[in-house]
Parts: sequence; structure tokens; C-alpha cells
Amino acid sequence: MSNDVTVFGAHAVRHLLVHAPERLRRLQIAGEGHPDLAELARAGGVSVERVGRDALERVTDGAVHQGVVAWVVPTPIRGDEALHELLAGLPDQGPPLFLVLDHIQDPHNLGACLRTADAAGVRAVIIPRDRAVGLTPAVRKVACGAAEWVPLIQVTNLARCLRDLQAAGVWVVGTAGTADTSIYQADLRGPLALVLGSEGEGMRRLTRETCDMLVNIPMVGAVESLNVSVSAGICLYEAVRQRRA
Repeated sequence: MSNDVTVFGAHAVRHLLVHAPERLRRLQIAGEGHPDLAELARAGGVSVERVGRDALERVTDGAVHQGVVAWVVPTPIRGDEALHELLAGLPDQGPPLFLVLDHIQDPHNLGACLRTADAAGVRAVIIPRDRAVGLTPAVRKVACGAAEWVPLIQVTNLARCLRDLQAAGVWVVGTAGTADTSIYQADLRGPLALVLGSEGEGMRRLTRETCDMLVNIPMVGAVESLNVSVSAGICLYEAVRQRRA
């Protein structure tokens, strides 16, 4: 079980128990808490260990675990080959929606983006392999189970990845506060990759220059920018709205 990953937090563990109990190798619950999770575990054939909260504190290094920690068979780490396989299958599917995140370093932001991406029907979330947060336990917790279902692809060269998307017929739209066109004016109905930059600096220059189009999120208050996970939600659901209209 040395290769297993820990997933903690009631919502994330519940999602796994409901949808993929076979992936759980071990489940620890503090005291007599979470009887609903214990019942789901028994129904799925997963044994439950009742432990003290201090044992969970040691496992999670003091993170907020809500009294439950699971050891789970990890989802495979997907790389450039997975992207090429995904793009090869695009003609046989409907217009895809991708979310590309340029050097997001806050695990809470990545987890929130994964959760929203799952809800919006995103085909895959794409991140660079270097100088960005990966699929950590904190990311899994914030994602509330979405990290186990939405394909997360780590690529070695983000600009080259965007060019591969373009070659496959995907329109690449980046977000920038200085853009002249609003997200609400752009046509987001076809094969689409939405690109958002890091929390502080936004998209890097080469990423920005590779995009087919830049759009902004209208800001009418005193705040100059939004959290990247909030921006992702706005942009993804504008695409969802247009596709359903």
C-alpha cells in the first residue's frame, strides 16, 4: 500500500465510497463519528478502523481532515501521451471543453477548479508539470471527489500543448484583464480550451501569445481581479450556458 494516496475530508471520502469503493484500501474514522460513512463502507466491503483524532493528525500533518482519512489506489498520472490520445478521439465525440491552468500553485485553487470542471462537464484539466501544484492530498480534499474523475493532464510544455489543441481544431481562449472582448461577447460553443493564469501574475507571455483570442471578465467594482477558481467558474459556465442555449 506504499503507493496509495490519502484522501481526507468527509465529502471527498463519501464520493469515493459511493462511486468507487473498490479503490479504497483502508479507512480510518475518528472515534464514533461519521456513522453514515461507516455504513457506506460496510456496504462497499471496506473495513473501518476507529482511531483517535491524534492518529489522523499525524497522517494528515495537521490538515483539516474532518475526522476521516482513506487510503486510495491513486488515479494514474497522465502526461503528454494521454493528451495526444484524447485529441485523437475528438472527432468521435461532441464539441469538447478543456480547462488549461497556467502555473497554479495554490492547492485550494486547483482543487476548486477541478470541482467546477467536473460540474461543467470539462473533458480534461491541463496543467504544466513544472512550477505548478500537482494532485496533492489537499487538492483532493478541496475537489470533493472530482480529482478522482476529471482527467488531470500534466504536460511538459504548455505552449506546445496549446498548439496541439489548435491543430486538433480546438479554439484556445485565454483570460486577461487587459483584453478588449468580454467573455460574454465571445462565441464559446465549439471545441474550446479556456486558459487561465496563475493567482498573482496571470498567464505567462508565451501562453498568452499562443491563444487564439483573449477575453476579460467585466469588473465594475473596486476589486481589480478575481480568484482563479472563481474566474474558472464564471468562464466555464458561460460556455455551458451558450452550449445549452
